[in-house]
Amino acid sequence: MDICLLNDSFPPIIDGVANTVMNYARILTENAGSNVIVGTPRYPDTDYSVYPYKVVAYPSLDTARVTSGYRTGYLLSVREIAEMASFGPDIIHTHCPAMSTLMARVLQYETGAPVVFTYHTKFDVDIAKAVGEGFLKKETLKALVNNVTACDEVWVVSEGAGENLRSLGYEGDYRVMVNGVDFKRGRATAEAVKEVTDGYNLPGGVPIFLFVGRLMVYKGIPIILDAMKKLHDSGMDFRMVFVGSGDYEQEMKEKIAEYGLDKKVIFTGPIRDREELRAIYTRCDLFLFPSTYDTNGIVVREAAACGLATVLIKDSCASEGITHARNGYMIEENADSMAALLQEVCKDMDAVHRVGENAMNEIYISWEESVGNAYRRYEEIREEARDGTLKKKRKQKSDLLIETTAEFTERFKKLMDLPEKIREDIFGEDEWIIRRKQ
Repeated sequence: MDICLLNDSFPPIIDGVANTVMNYARILTENAGSNVIVGTPRYPDTDYSVYPYKVVAYPSLDTARVTSGYRTGYLLSVREIAEMASFGPDIIHTHCPAMSTLMARVLQYETGAPVVFTYHTKFDVDIAKAVGEGFLKKETLKALVNNVTACDEVWVVSEGAGENLRSLGYEGDYRVMVNGVDFKRGRATAEAVKEVTDGYNLPGGVPIFLFVGRLMVYKGIPIILDAMKKLHDSGMDFRMVFVGSGDYEQEMKEKIAEYGLDKKVIFTGPIRDREELRAIYTRCDLFLFPSTYDTNGIVVREAAACGLATVLIKDSCASEGITHARNGYMIEENADSMAALLQEVCKDMDAVHRVGENAMNEIYISWEESVGNAYRRYEEIREEARDGTLKKKRKQKSDLLIETTAEFTERFKKLMDLPEKIREDIFGEDEWIIRRKQ
């Protein structure tokens, strides 16, 4: 099968959705024998030729200041759209409701391939961060929901994600397709753990807590910091490890100094080596993830892969499939609740580790299994498209833009097929040389 994956983030940006797209591309290529092409906004000074599949990086705008480090692609990337259309995908799978899905719709107009969209993130939170509350947020959400509605099939990574999408105005059907993790089930070796963690202040016999992810307020990190202060004030010894970076990092460090936690809190920075990260998970005792923002929380499954239970907010999306004190722990969304739970469960660390073993056996899912499920559904969608049973989507207000862009792309493709001498005659030699370099 020929599969086109689209997302607004991809290395050098590393987040949960970029990680998802990379694992889809890898496993579809290696295990399913598929031809895969990935479309994503271009980042300066990035080598996209290092992947075992084709990556088409299209022109982008620097919007890092208002989008926490992300760039935004623009739709009239005619050359790149033409290249992806020439690939002739059987399935187009978009993982972001903004530019990637607009690009997917243009490609669908060009190729006729069905479009699948996966809803990973509560994008209303991200939009509010970028443009604030009010009219602009409302209109942006409306446009993105219309974009999602135009797709042939919508997937969500949890039931909670589906409910959130409905709360934004989406009225169509959706299918729950759970994401996996690229860690194999089982803890890292003692030698690997020692090699990775020897440089950190992690004494034996002391509870070690862990957070992995972007250091952002909406990940619930203030709850962790305030809970750590309560534990410290109670006289409890512990260590708290933060892996990652983000906009809240400097403020976190200032608060840690204010709380007198400098010797108990460790920042590792981002860790891109997966085996090194696996060793850190293995060394810790409990994963703390008090986020109500995340719709699935791949890190919760990563922790489970290494025999680590997670402390989660009750009724959050990330807590789906978790039974309190069986394969994880539930708290209310406040620091008092977290501190009280940690003080109680850390009285019996053997029991904590047993809950971690249950998490490993009960909630772990590999990317191979997750992407295998997706591939089987791809096959069904392709057959439905071929035999005419795939449900037709109603026209959207943005269809005129899509059609105009696609027609412009088609004309550009025809121009590119002309002999170079004729193209030089059309543009003028100097102008054509400039365009060709671009």
